[in-house]
Amino acid sequence: MTGFVIRLALNILGLWLATEIVTGFEIEGTGSFIIAGLLLGIVNAIIRPIVLLLTLPFTIVTLGLFILVVNALMLALVSSLVDAFRIDGFGAALLGSIIVGLTGWIGSSFIGPRGKVEIMVVRSGGRD
Repeated sequence: MTGFVIRLALNILGLWLATEIVTGFEIEGTGSFIIAGLLLGIVNAIIRPIVLLLTLPFTIVTLGLFILVVNALMLALVSSLVDAFRIDGFGAALLGSIIVGLTGWIGSSFIGPRGKVEIMVVRSGGRD
């Protein structure tokens, strides 16, 4: 449960950063951020893998760059489901998806496979 809450918070943080950085990417209200973050997690867990499988030939031909398009489409899908979430055009969706993805990627580097926060401690051996 902790991992779910942390990933939800990362989605919300990424969406907030995107609203601050990207022109034409707007979410109004705290509740809308929470709903959009939750829906983005659900869409990325259920719909995105199916779309990635169906678009695998495009992904291979473009050497993986088509995944950016898929991510932007998933974000656009979430914005169509939340009334207070507005994206003006594909460019804003693409930039927003990059910011949300980077935020999730950086945050997930601190979360272990069981969904718990992991901190690595490096200690010197003390041997000469």
